[in-house]
Amino acid sequence: MNHPMSTRPPEPTVATLYGSSLSARLRRLFLATRPAFAPASLAPVLLGSAWGGRVAGHFLWLPALLALLATLLVHLGANVLNDVADELSGADRGNDERIFPYTGGSRFIQNGLLSLQEMTAWGATLLAGAVLLGIVLADLRGAGVIVFGLIGVALAIAYSLPRAQLAARGLGETAIAVAFGILPVTGAAWLQSGRFDAQSLLISTPVGLWGTAILLMNEVPDRAADARAGKATLVVRWGVAATRRLYLALQWGACAAFVLAAALRWIPLWSGLFALALIPAGWRAAGAIREDATRPELTRGIQRTLGIHLAGAALLLTSILCSLLLR
Repeated sequence: MNHPMSTRPPEPTVATLYGSSLSARLRRLFLATRPAFAPASLAPVLLGSAWGGRVAGHFLWLPALLALLATLLVHLGANVLNDVADELSGADRGNDERIFPYTGGSRFIQNGLLSLQEMTAWGATLLAGAVLLGIVLADLRGAGVIVFGLIGVALAIAYSLPRAQLAARGLGETAIAVAFGILPVTGAAWLQSGRFDAQSLLISTPVGLWGTAILLMNEVPDRAADARAGKATLVVRWGVAATRRLYLALQWGACAAFVLAAALRWIPLWSGLFALALIPAGWRAAGAIREDATRPELTRGIQRTLGIHLAGAALLLTSILCSLLLR
């Protein structure tokens, strides 16, 4: 009998998502964005907003909500455009080792649910929506918003699309650390407090490194398909053994930044001790980064990495809120 995790979850198909009604079309568009990964972009905005509110001594709800929505649109648009780029390069279509729904893209193009042109238009529409929200935020909080917004949109485009294609140049991981850590945390904090400082940079470090660890783990089962398509991620460039060391360094670095923030008493000291409890989970997840890892092992490694990001972000947010209440 097969291991229960050895069976792939069903991929989206025309048969399961058929329909010409507006609701059916909207459902397809929504699922094409890979919404399950939305917490990776929402968590840093929540963290930055909470930290900025702590620094400012008050909380601005409207800018926080608009920042959440704008960042989410950029993230989902980047997901869609990444599917477009990976179809153009052949990385997703030729990926027989994919672990759906975590790697190998949304499969909407390959399974005939949306065309390449429709996905391109959808990704551009999502980014355009983010730009419109950015304009509203600039009117509310000043032109500095434009800087954060332009960097975010530029990274969303440059990560995947031809010519720039940071993901194929060994720079995708760095882009993710910025786009899912430094940028949303410091940007959201700036919206609340009007300040850009070392404190918000340090607060952004753990969530940025945990987000990068998600990407790195997801690249492991895709390494053969990426290599055939010329998508030279760090896993392709460095190999599995070095990737495992880098993954562990990301986990230790995230924990170290968390503990440092606690030692400096920017957040409660107890939270730094709790952060140390995430290290064993990182070690277990890293065990799946090897040449002979099975599909169930890789799946568990991905799920543990996602769990570390979620638990760590929740712990950091709780610690910031506690520090705010105890002031």
